[in-house]
Amino acid sequence: MKNIFYDKSKIDYGNLLFPRRALWMLLIPLIIEQMLNSLMGMVDTLMVSRVGAEAISAVSLVDSINNLVLQVFAAMAAGAAIICSQYLGRKDEKGCNDAAKQIVLTVVVISSVIMIIGVGFRKPLLHLIFGSVEEAVMTNAQIYFLITALSYPFIALFQAGAAFYRACGNSKFTMKTALIANVANIVGNTLFIFVLQMGVAGAAVSTLISRALCAFVVFYALRKPGYAIQLKNYFSIRPDLNLIVKILAIGVPSGIENGMFQFGKLAIQSTVSSLGTAAIAAQAMTIIFENVNGMAAVGIGIGLMTVVGQSIGAGRQEEAKYYIVKLAGYAEVAMIISCILVYIAARPVTVLAGMSEESTALCMQMILAITIVKPLLWVPSFTPPNGLRAAGDVRFSMITATLTMWLCRVALSIFLMRVVKTGPIGVWYGMFADWGVRGVIFTIRFVRGKWLRFKVI
Repeated sequence: MKNIFYDKSKIDYGNLLFPRRALWMLLIPLIIEQMLNSLMGMVDTLMVSRVGAEAISAVSLVDSINNLVLQVFAAMAAGAAIICSQYLGRKDEKGCNDAAKQIVLTVVVISSVIMIIGVGFRKPLLHLIFGSVEEAVMTNAQIYFLITALSYPFIALFQAGAAFYRACGNSKFTMKTALIANVANIVGNTLFIFVLQMGVAGAAVSTLISRALCAFVVFYALRKPGYAIQLKNYFSIRPDLNLIVKILAIGVPSGIENGMFQFGKLAIQSTVSSLGTAAIAAQAMTIIFENVNGMAAVGIGIGLMTVVGQSIGAGRQEEAKYYIVKLAGYAEVAMIISCILVYIAARPVTVLAGMSEESTALCMQMILAITIVKPLLWVPSFTPPNGLRAAGDVRFSMITATLTMWLCRVALSIFLMRVVKTGPIGVWYGMFADWGVRGVIFTIRFVRGKWLRFKVI
């Protein structure tokens, strides 16, 4: 039977690429990994908050830049997962390994260039974006930016390596790696921040070490036999322009989309920084909470790229549609549960963080709005588009996401904060508008099926 989403008669349910058990074996580690990473951000914020409001404000401001860079790396990793998944769907392991080598080379070059720019131009960049912040905040921000920028190549390599494992359907290993790195980060924070009294520098050094550890563990494991993707003799890798072009054809639009998304957040953050330290701290904590309540759904979306990529590579288009609908349903359930749990935990966490009454009140106001609206709008705007990207429909996603972000999220948020004087909650009103418009557009795109006309490999 054919519905508006997929034709059930064209799906062999007894011979699915990812039957229920295999699907959950892929998704559960991804959900746990994303939640670990998000909770680690909360732990970092709690530990740094003990140093003072200037410290947590500095970390929040710099992380808005770091997240821009990390989203570029995440887009490159997504491109890696899509390309390798489609090769594996075609049962072409040689092509998959050749692509993996070129992905590593591309990631190393791009991340190293970004690191050099970040280290060399950190002071003018911070003054350009956040020139109006207090002097103590700016001093801490410069220290934190210098050290965390050195970790860019490590996090880029880890994300690429993790993408290789996910493309093979093995997400358990990267979950274990993330757990080890998170524990190392907590230990490092305790040592450098509280024992050695290094302040924000201690938090940055701990982040650098944990990211380097992640990259080393993943690429050491990729040398071992037993996986569809194996990487050895890194220094013998030479550029293959044809493969690099294919990689960039997926990675660049996704990178531009993610980059524009973070640029928009940066523009908003710059406006929030003019509202005072209490607003900055409230917004920083709210962002952490919002990240936590979305991580399970984000993990499902990441798994969707592997599932759809392999389905498209195997020529099973209706099965790809089926998985998009199925996993969007999973993501919706996860979103509802996580939003409720995070709202219940929010006030105790703000107390543990030692936030001021003013910051706590602002934070709780924003968390309540997110808890009500996010389950309604987030999944249609983010989960199905991952499936569309996995099929190669990256340009439409880039254009749509960029336009809705700048027209709804950025313009509306800044208008509400500067003209209407809503305070930092104006950021979230703009974000809700963005989610709603995106969700409608991507749902129409999915139903019409134009996203199936693209070719990645």
